[in-house]
Amino acid sequence: MNKKIACIVGTRPEVIKMAPVISALRESDDLSVDVVCSGQHRDLLTPLAAWFNVDIDRNMRVMSDNQSLGTLTARLMHEFELYLSDAKPDMVVAQGDTTTVMCAALSSFYRRIPFAHVEAGLRTFDIDNPFPEEYNRVAVTRLAKIHFCPTQRALNHVLAEHVAPSSAHLTGNTVIDALQFTVEKLKQGTPRRFDHDILLTAHRRENFGAPLIDICNAVLDLCRNFPRIKVIYPVHPNPNVRGAVERMLAGHPRIVLSEPLTYPDLVAAMQQARLILTDSGGIQEEAPALSKPVLVMREVTERPEAVELGVARLVGTKREAIVAAAGELLRDDQAYARMASGASPYGDGHAAGRIRAVIRDYLEKTG
Repeated sequence: MNKKIACIVGTRPEVIKMAPVISALRESDDLSVDVVCSGQHRDLLTPLAAWFNVDIDRNMRVMSDNQSLGTLTARLMHEFELYLSDAKPDMVVAQGDTTTVMCAALSSFYRRIPFAHVEAGLRTFDIDNPFPEEYNRVAVTRLAKIHFCPTQRALNHVLAEHVAPSSAHLTGNTVIDALQFTVEKLKQGTPRRFDHDILLTAHRRENFGAPLIDICNAVLDLCRNFPRIKVIYPVHPNPNVRGAVERMLAGHPRIVLSEPLTYPDLVAAMQQARLILTDSGGIQEEAPALSKPVLVMREVTERPEAVELGVARLVGTKREAIVAAAGELLRDDQAYARMASGASPYGDGHAAGRIRAVIRDYLEKTG
């Protein structure tokens, strides 16, 4: 069997979660792997790919400033059409729910190339939250030939949408593979040191505007209520985020606004934090595995397993709710200990190996 697999990445989380899969596939002598980057996150991917020893073979560079989703989609479809017609891979593999992934799946469908979806089955059942990711992942499920589900709930969602049971596989989440790799690599070096109690990340499209203002006000309230706490906020470069955040938080003596952290620095910052406030999907998965309480600043989450386990809490974006939940963890050692248990429902660090085995089996059977 000599088969060519195209592994698609476009954003920073996709590189993190696809890196273990790419590495596992490249260990097979009879598989050749193309890593194709859409460039949906432009400047954040090169150092991240280097950290995971992932070489990018093709970069589409589709982004421009303040680009609309429609324009991004059109450019991605055009670029994927050019790539697939030229490279003719035997399978396309991508992770998650971005516009890059949706367009890769649709382009593969148009060219009758089997598409394998890593992290399949996440759902909020609210088409507007998160936007446009909830639509993207529903669409990708309809298009994919293989579904790699991180949890039993995700597998159940896929099966409920009439996917053949033989094509849906419970693998765990590759983010735990990547996190374990990074923690071990950090132990071998000198991790960057930070001075903070709270790690804050907020960047999601649905939180632009009033929700982000509420989040910033909540952080200011926490700094007033707890005169010794320090906050670090790696600020996303999107002007819809940076403008509001710098206007409200810049210059505060106990709030550090930094550029986006590299992934190893982010993991180090999570390890050194007392608690984490985030609207990130990946951090919802990573923080519990690092024994860090995480307060999720979203109205709904497609990752409810950690909430049900008690190691994450869905607090929304309202100022008072964020302040109350964070304040409880800062004051109440027992409440803190209950959330900082180190329990993780998202995997054992061996998801990539399971994914490789399924892909090899599929390609062998289909010739």
